[in-house]
Amino acid sequence: MQPSNWAPEHSGALREFLLRGMSYSAIAAAINAKFGTSYTRNAAIGRSKRMGLAASDRSGGWLKPSPRGKTPKRLEESLQKPRVPRSERRGESAQVHVRAKPVKLRCVGIKPRLLPLIELADGDCRYPYGGDRDGEAITVCRYPRLKG
Repeated sequence: MQPSNWAPEHSGALREFLLRGMSYSAIAAAINAKFGTSYTRNAAIGRSKRMGLAASDRSGGWLKPSPRGKTPKRLEESLQKPRVPRSERRGESAQVHVRAKPVKLRCVGIKPRLLPLIELADGDCRYPYGGDRDGEAITVCRYPRLKG
């Protein structure tokens, strides 16, 4: 057991409440009410682990409750039901997304000058070329930029 700021009577109460089967949040609230402390649920969990009291089988196969306040289901029950997509539950038809073919953009109708980026002036086209293969230099179009 590691030293901590928990008093021995607090640790004894923690042990007693765990044997009763109380939850950690209820244990922390009970200890705080009894001794006037301000332990949190996580402090009770950490202390019980350090004391070697934390049981990993306390969950009993129950899932955590959902944030909407629904009652938790047994783990076995939730694994038996197949999941239905949300769109089918509402009676909506599932949307099919078709991927569009990528458009190859290059400066249209002109042959680029293919100059280094350093040589650009204000108003020059900055469309990049090259750099696709290892060691290939990246150059830019460098024609005067067209409006639009």
